[in-house]
Amino acid sequence: MRIGLYPGTFDPLTLGHVDIITRATALVDRLVIGVAINRDKGPLFTLEERVAMVEAECAKLAARSGTEIVVHPFENLLIDCAHEVGAKVIIRGLRAVADFEYEFQMVGMNRALDDSIETVFLMADARRQAIASKLVKEIARLGGDVSRFVTPEVNEALLGKFARC
Repeated sequence: MRIGLYPGTFDPLTLGHVDIITRATALVDRLVIGVAINRDKGPLFTLEERVAMVEAECAKLAARSGTEIVVHPFENLLIDCAHEVGAKVIIRGLRAVADFEYEFQMVGMNRALDDSIETVFLMADARRQAIASKLVKEIARLGGDVSRFVTPEVNEALLGKFARC
């Protein structure tokens, strides 16, 4: 069984993430979505909220693709998470050249830790390349419409978060 791991903070899940997840299901038999705890980033959504968002969207995607999709929170090294879930492939999305520089360094470090695990890069769809969770949160915080960048459920969650601010 080909098991892939797509890690991220998903704070929040965007249509760019959904695009990568959808295309990754064609590459593996089981796709594990690793939701990073990463307290250093100070996420807007709690781990439980982020996991719930990802699970809700992935249930729909799994039904359409026939690929098993599992959501797995993690706080350890990415390579250790890959070992935990049995992944031999790490899937990463790229939007622009700036992403590549960071990802290139990460691949080198991950290969130094375990060269049996491959990293596969998927380019974001051209319509989704500008979408970044950080920008989506900023637009939503300032009262802008982010419905073109996230699912309706995530949009409602963002509206709820910023209505309290």
